[in-house]
Amino acid sequence: MPRPFVNWSGSLTFTPSGYAEPADEDEVRELVLRARESGDTLRPVGSGHSSSPLVRTDGTLVSLHRMTGVIDKAGDQATVRGGSRLKELGEGLYKAGLAMENLGDVDYQSIAGATATGTHGTGIGFGNLSTQVAEVRLVTGTGEVLNVSATSNTELLPAARLSLGVLGVVTQLTLNLEASYELRRRSWCAPIEWTLDHLAELQHTNRNIDFYWYPRSDLTQIRTMNRVDGVAARSTWAARRVPEWNGWQEPRELEVGPTHDTIPQHRDLRFEEIEYMLPSEAFPACFAEVRRRILSRHRRTVGWRVLVRSIAADDIWLSNAYGRTTTTIACLHNAALPYEEYFRDMEDVFRQYGGRPHWGKKHWMTADDLRPLFPRWDDFQVARRRLDPDGVFLTPDLARLLEEA
Repeated sequence: MPRPFVNWSGSLTFTPSGYAEPADEDEVRELVLRARESGDTLRPVGSGHSSSPLVRTDGTLVSLHRMTGVIDKAGDQATVRGGSRLKELGEGLYKAGLAMENLGDVDYQSIAGATATGTHGTGIGFGNLSTQVAEVRLVTGTGEVLNVSATSNTELLPAARLSLGVLGVVTQLTLNLEASYELRRRSWCAPIEWTLDHLAELQHTNRNIDFYWYPRSDLTQIRTMNRVDGVAARSTWAARRVPEWNGWQEPRELEVGPTHDTIPQHRDLRFEEIEYMLPSEAFPACFAEVRRRILSRHRRTVGWRVLVRSIAADDIWLSNAYGRTTTTIACLHNAALPYEEYFRDMEDVFRQYGGRPHWGKKHWMTADDLRPLFPRWDDFQVARRRLDPDGVFLTPDLARLLEEA
């Protein structure tokens, strides 16, 4: 029966004409074929953590929350069902002695939804979660079950690893993994000037590092994570001098544990978010303008933090880090307060510096704006029309995002 859908932050609400919870791939195929025959639209939905309207539809909303768990594992790979939540998946992999090489800031999302939107963590040696995908199994818009990997339908892999859910319903993913390991999380506060001056050194001497900037105090909170066993995950990490500490506040150890416990953080307070991915060389100038505008225009109404992270370059066609080392800036705002004026002002800055929007967060860009930012944009559109020729997965929101005027 139709039921109202409300996303995690509460900013996206709609009522689809139908709601389905398939138990297996055959039921997914039936739903797709029925939608194609009737001219209906069908949208897969994960946990609803995204605040962009990627899942909004007046057709059928399909949840894969009954299709979860690890199917198989072999060596340093595991095949998992698309509806698996990152938290439960991390726990299951850990019991098998495995771990994802990196995770995002929260673990509420489903694995299919997280990879479809380019969810990412931080660390100059790590791509977004989509880069960990070795194989995608999906039900296309024609009802065909397709395996896409380095050995099967290879030409589609750069599209299928991050697809916004417009190529098909992802029923399974095979992930490249690592043997499980533990991380030590540390945190400390520092003046913003010190953090910016030492950011490159911090990035090269820590496995993972991000920082929050707090507009009200103009201070930062720096967070680092490193393997307890001292193993560096990337040979490109130079043995550089650790920044000299000025004694303002000593780093404190917060936690030691497996990756699925130490990387994601629990968030009790709901918030809205806009995040843009910038060429790393543009970050200093962009952040300076973001800071200037917030302090001069928004400081009175914005008490939430600004988050800065880093992502390695990749070759995934719709990835926000395609072809360039990336630094991200995310502006968070209390979900109960108006956000549009603030976020639009920030988006204006991000766009001036070549930023690409996070697909799962607030932005106002359309296909005409986006096409110049993604060198393989047209290739993705060819793949989309091939796998979904009748637009089963294409809603009005996605048409504005993907089809030029």
